[in-house]
Amino acid sequence: MASDMIDLDVLLCWGGTYKHVNKGEVIFHEGTDGRFYYQLVEGRIKWVNVDDSGKEFVQKFVEEGESFGDLPLLDDGPYVATAIAEKDSLVIRLTKGMFLQLLRENHTLHFKFTRLMTERLRQKFTILKDIASQNPERQIFSILHQYKKDHSKSENEKLKIELTRQEIADMTGLRVETVIRAIRHLHDKGTVRIEKGKVYC
Repeated sequence: MASDMIDLDVLLCWGGTYKHVNKGEVIFHEGTDGRFYYQLVEGRIKWVNVDDSGKEFVQKFVEEGESFGDLPLLDDGPYVATAIAEKDSLVIRLTKGMFLQLLRENHTLHFKFTRLMTERLRQKFTILKDIASQNPERQIFSILHQYKKDHSKSENEKLKIELTRQEIADMTGLRVETVIRAIRHLHDKGTVRIEKGKVYC
């Protein structure tokens, strides 16, 4: 997916600016107005919803090269989740007005961005369907399968999953113990491989 993101030189030419964010720093809060297009240059961002008790539900871990917080740019609504730096990170941001003008003047880029948003929406529907199944193994496999789809070059590649058991729990709403047990069952079935504590799909 990252290959579909906007070239950094293009963003800079249109007035984009770099912003360093420290580990744990909030980039924007759920419910606030969206004023920028954000793209991650270095580091890692988690995009989360937090309930009244303070429990986090991770919508997505944003990897280098990916954009995040795009919806308010297109529908004028608020951010639907909070973006928090998982580690010291570097983002590039472009004001909403300039971003929309960039899309208006570059039809190819506009089409790519629309396609990307459609792919993300399709992924979310698939994951939500599997999470609603109440079957932990199915929920976890859906997360792992999507991770592999986003990061591998081919379907046959054996890919190490760079998500911790806790992160998978935060993405599914399951307990860590349930995640560990379900991954072990998936390994026993041959669906995933566990090698020296690392999960491969």
